[in-house]
Amino acid sequence: MKAKRNLLLVIVSFLLVFSLAASPIAAQDTTTLRWSIEGITDVVSLDPARATDAQGFTVIGLLHAGLVRLNGALEVEPDLAESWVISDDGLTYTFTLREGAAFSDGSPVTAEDVVWSFTHALDPATGAWTGPYLLSNIAGSDELVAGETTELSGVTAVDERTVQITVKQPSAYFLSQLTFGPSKVVSSAAVTANPDTWDQAAVTSGAFSVQTWNRGQGLVLVPNPNYWQPASQISTLDIVFNQDSETAFQLFRTGELDIVGGAQNPLPAARVPEVRDTPDFVSTNALNVRYVAFNNLLPPFDNVLVRQALAHATDRETLANVVLDGTVTATDRIIPPGMPGSEAPVEGLAFDPALAQSLLAEAGIDPATFEVTLSYGVEGDNERIVTVLQAMWQDNLGISVTLDPLELSTFSSRLNDTYNDPANGLQAYYSVWGTIYPDPQYFLSQILQTDVGNNNGHYSNAEFDALTQEADVIPDDLARRIELYNQAEQIAVTEVGWLTLFNGQVNVLVRDCVEGVEVTGLFSAYVVPDYTALRGCPAS
Repeated sequence: MKAKRNLLLVIVSFLLVFSLAASPIAAQDTTTLRWSIEGITDVVSLDPARATDAQGFTVIGLLHAGLVRLNGALEVEPDLAESWVISDDGLTYTFTLREGAAFSDGSPVTAEDVVWSFTHALDPATGAWTGPYLLSNIAGSDELVAGETTELSGVTAVDERTVQITVKQPSAYFLSQLTFGPSKVVSSAAVTANPDTWDQAAVTSGAFSVQTWNRGQGLVLVPNPNYWQPASQISTLDIVFNQDSETAFQLFRTGELDIVGGAQNPLPAARVPEVRDTPDFVSTNALNVRYVAFNNLLPPFDNVLVRQALAHATDRETLANVVLDGTVTATDRIIPPGMPGSEAPVEGLAFDPALAQSLLAEAGIDPATFEVTLSYGVEGDNERIVTVLQAMWQDNLGISVTLDPLELSTFSSRLNDTYNDPANGLQAYYSVWGTIYPDPQYFLSQILQTDVGNNNGHYSNAEFDALTQEADVIPDDLARRIELYNQAEQIAVTEVGWLTLFNGQVNVLVRDCVEGVEVTGLFSAYVVPDYTALRGCPAS
C-alpha cells in the first residue's frame, strides 16, 4: 500500500487534525496507556516488511522507526536520519543518521542496518507485498523482487552514518513513502543472532519494544529508552485486540480502554450520537473511500456496461444519510475531500434505476439469470452496508445478490488470491482504501494502474495508465499533476474502476487524560509528534 512526495506542505490547510490534550500529569506519575486495535484477533507479524493492514501498521509504527516520519501536520520530518540532501536531478537521496542513534538493546543503528532492512522488504523470500508495492521506485528493486539478485543496488552504505538511495525517476512523494511500514529500520545483528524469533520485536528501533505478546489478545509494550525521543512518561502501553468495534466501544464505556477506533475501523455509526458531545470524542475527515470493486477479468464484469448498471442502481445518498445516519459523506468519485486534486470536478454516475436497467439490457444480461456474490470483511458497519447494497441491486435491477461474509484476515487473503489468480478469485467485494500519505497518486496510480500490486479487481485502461504515469514523475508542478490525475480519475469513474460509495469520518474515542496523540485522516489515523509528550492516565 510507492515513493515520492514533498508536496505535503501544500495540503496542510486541507487536513483536519485534532490534538488531544488534557491537564498536565506530573512527570513522576507511572501511567499505562490502553490502546484498542479493532478488527483483528492478532497481528500478522511484527516484522515491518510483513505487516499487511492498518491494524498491523499501527503497531509497527510504535515499535520501529524509519529514516523519516510524518509530524502532526503530515509533513515529512527527520526520524532516525537527522538530515538529507536530494540531488539536483531528483534521483539521489543522501541521508545522515543521527549521532548516537541506537536500537532498544543499545546497539547502534548503522547504514548497513538500513541497507539490510530495505533489501529484506523487497526480498521475494520475505513473502511480503508492501515492500515491492511501496519501494518499487528504488533502483534495483525490480531485479531483487524478481529473484535475479540478492542485493539492492539502489541503497548503499556510504559510511556508518550515511545512506544513499537512488530512485528510478523523480518523485514528489518518495520521502513520504519512507515514513511507512516496510521502510522501518530493523537490527540486522538481531536477525543474525535470532533468525527464528527476531520478528517478535525483542529489539526495536522505535519508541517502544515488546514486553509480552499475548497471542490472540494483545501486546504489552514498554518504552525504548534508547530511542532519540523516548516515551519517558509511559510505563506500559497495552495494545488490546478486539474483533469488533462494538466490543471495544463497550470496554471504553466501562473504563477498560483509553483509545478506541481508527480510520479503517471507526466507531459504529449507531454509537456516534451517544458520544458526539463528550470530551472523549474526536472526529476528522478520513482520507479514505469505501467502495465496491468488480473482478474485471470475470464475466460479466469484464463488460463496462454491467459495471455502470450496478453503479446507477446504487443510491449513495440513502446509504450515507439514512443507513449510516449522516456519519459519512456520499461520493461518486475516487479522490477524497482534503486531498490535492479533490477540488477538480469529476462527473459521477448518478442514481438512476431506469438507466441501470437499460444498460444491463444493452449488455445482453437477463436479470433473472444474473447472480452476483458480494464478499466483505466482517467488521463494524460492513454487514449493514452490504445488506443495503444487496437490496438496492435486487430491487433496482431484479438480479440475485448473495452476500459472502469473511473474517478480516481471510478477506485480505482472498483479495491477494483475486490478484494472483483472478479466474478463481472474488467476483465482487466491498472494501475501503485509505492513504498512508496525502497525495492523489496513492488513490489512482497505486491502486488502478494496470497490474499494479493492489489492483485486485484488475481494472485496466491504457489512457488512464499513460496519464497517471506522466503525473507520477513530475516532482515540482502540482497544478500539472492535478490536471493529469483529474483526467485519469474521470476515466476510472466513468468506467467504474471502482464503484465508490462514501468517504468516512475518523470517529474515535480518546480519554481526555491522554496527551500527545493526534488524530488524522490517514490510514493508521494516529500520529505521536513527540513521544516525550505522550502521557496516559494516572494509575488509580
